[in-house]
Amino acid sequence: MKNAAGALLSSIKLDRQSRKSISVQLYMALRDTILSGGLKAGDRLPATRTLAKEIGVSRTTVIDAIERLTADGMLVSRVGSGTYVSDTLDRQRPTARITRSSDETINHAPALSGTLRHAQKSYAKRKWLPHTTKPFVTAMPALDAFPMATWTRIYARHLRGNRNDVMGYGQPQGHEGLRSAIATHLNAVRGITCDPAQVFITSGAQHAFSLIGQMLLNAGDRVWMENPGASGARNALLSAGAELVPIAVDRSGLVVKDGLAKAPDFQLAFITPSHQQPLGYVMSLERRFELLEAVEQARALIIEDDYDGEFYFGNAPQPALRSIDSQGQVIYVGTFSKSLFPSLRLGFILAPERMVSAFNELFESWVGGPPTATQAVVADFMDEGHFATHIRMMRRLYKARYDALIRAATRLPDTVQIQETSGGFHTWARLDSRFDVDSLVKQARSRGVVLAPLGRYCLAPMEENGFVIGFGSASPDEIERGMEILGSLVADGALAA
Repeated sequence: MKNAAGALLSSIKLDRQSRKSISVQLYMALRDTILSGGLKAGDRLPATRTLAKEIGVSRTTVIDAIERLTADGMLVSRVGSGTYVSDTLDRQRPTARITRSSDETINHAPALSGTLRHAQKSYAKRKWLPHTTKPFVTAMPALDAFPMATWTRIYARHLRGNRNDVMGYGQPQGHEGLRSAIATHLNAVRGITCDPAQVFITSGAQHAFSLIGQMLLNAGDRVWMENPGASGARNALLSAGAELVPIAVDRSGLVVKDGLAKAPDFQLAFITPSHQQPLGYVMSLERRFELLEAVEQARALIIEDDYDGEFYFGNAPQPALRSIDSQGQVIYVGTFSKSLFPSLRLGFILAPERMVSAFNELFESWVGGPPTATQAVVADFMDEGHFATHIRMMRRLYKARYDALIRAATRLPDTVQIQETSGGFHTWARLDSRFDVDSLVKQARSRGVVLAPLGRYCLAPMEENGFVIGFGSASPDEIERGMEILGSLVADGALAA
């Protein structure tokens, strides 16, 4: 008859399709059984041959797992007797929680700061972030086209090199080589003349927005925010205590007159002029100069979020707003989440020359940036020309996928109108006001199609009824199938509001 431990351990299930080795899976299963109390201090494990036979693995696999657990102090081996759960574990396990009487129960959550309580009221909730390439997920680049072999080769080269260069603490402002590569790229591609000393490396764009907000804003300071607009920036600036003022957007970009009417005393304006998030409009040159003049009169500043400015469909893009700023009014923010891949968590701030000293002080005080190894790899990826090659290829790819979207859209009912865009890898669709966009989004998701309702990006309600549609991560065939599903759902009268 099996002892208790033998009966328990024979029920362990191992997944032979898992990326984890069988030995690692067995180690983890035994560890979890011990820590959960399934095996108690002093319990004897079956002999290795017996356990290997019952689980269906080699004896070598069992021995490897047991040796690791012994090294961890969870098991002890007694010569001539066997292997036992360590007697010290009961002392190490946390004791059971003390049960309180009903009148002693703590029934309130810790109090949040006043700034955070205020900010929560207007946060854009993001319970789900894209991690798979379904049609028509937004903010997801074409991961299938990323040059992984080149990236892996550069990464391996750095890991084989001087360990101090990639494993020690980096410079507060960021990797010197990456800052230089970014400055060169901005000059060549975005028309911005700058010095590497003006570049500060961050853990993504939202980290940059948070730092700028903490540096420049006091509680209650008024910030112009595009409506609809970027939800990540919105949350970051709210957390800094800002009062966000929703400013209308039209086909020429942010409506400056609307901003002056609502908040002439603004301290900051947040804009996405190269490819408005989420409507995809390009801010006109006239509107850009109008904004710069308004900012100068108010003694305010601008955050320019150029999240996908490299991806334009024509011969040349509209230059970055920062490139025509002669007064040092624009703080430019860039990210590699769209040009490379999101999990990189790598972005940067290009500070006006007159603000470099203040940013140096901020970064030298407490900011911790992305891993040094990651920064070094991206620096080489750029310096060796791979980044420029990748960007050129992605422009062609996104244009082809956009064309596939527009072709497929011709078969949609008239109640859905896909809006044209001149770059990036998302646009939006206007939906007839008779339809409930939230119901459409829910039913589309159940059939593998991901849409983002326009309202998700709004600080204040809009008259437009519609949704944002991404086309960057899906193949033309997937776009075609997604459009067929979308068309069938819209044709269903059950979606009528």
